Amino acid sequence: MTEKKLAGRTALVTGASRGIGAATAEALAAAGAHVILTARTARDLEGIEDRIHDAGGTATIAPMDLIENESIGRLATAIAGRWPALDMLVLNAAMLGTLSPVPQIDAKEFSKLMTLNLLASQAMIAAFDPLLRASAAGRLVAVTSSVGRTPRAYWGAYGASKAALETLVLSYADEVARLTPIRVAIVDPGATATVMRARAFPGEDQATIKPPAVVGDAITELLAGEFETGHRLELGR
Repeated sequence: MTEKKLAGRTALVTGASRGIGAATAEALAAAGAHVILTARTARDLEGIEDRIHDAGGTATIAPMDLIENESIGRLATAIAGRWPALDMLVLNAAMLGTLSPVPQIDAKEFSKLMTLNLLASQAMIAAFDPLLRASAAGRLVAVTSSVGRTPRAYWGAYGASKAALETLVLSYADEVARLTPIRVAIVDPGATATVMRARAFPGEDQATIKPPAVVGDAITELLAGEFETGHRLELGR
């Protein structure tokens, strides 16, 4: 029997209850990783965990709200108490928010969006940096969007959060590149049939675009191989 590429490794995926996060968690587990799944809804996480176990993989669920005070720190403490290192961290959790002209962006919603899409990612990096450094080959992947590099009308809030996320993550990549084995990559999934995509493009036939499993497989293939830190993977339609 051929050994699975990620056997013996531990991964943490945020936003793992559906869409790209769930698909990535399932693909990582199929490749042999033990996957820690986090999202707000326990029932949805349990469904993904069941699918992973039914397929012969292993997973642990950690229901939590990333923007709740001290939740990330508690998660890091719990994981550090069970595993000596974290091999892979996939920053996927995000919210779309309301698509609107920049002058009409709702300040309260914008603050929540930036907290989840940006500030929570920084908090995750800060909390899990020691565990990534403890790995022989720590890997971090952040899921972005094309609007983070190419501004589009009405996408200002979401696009700004992704542009800032890319700068944050790539700065971290440069900081650790020569000091640790950690490697960092950005993944732009392109058009993918997710609930978020359906909200943004309500008239689109999702049968015409790729399913989340394609993205999950691509992220897993990236993590199972070698890449230069700061690598950017862009997937087409």
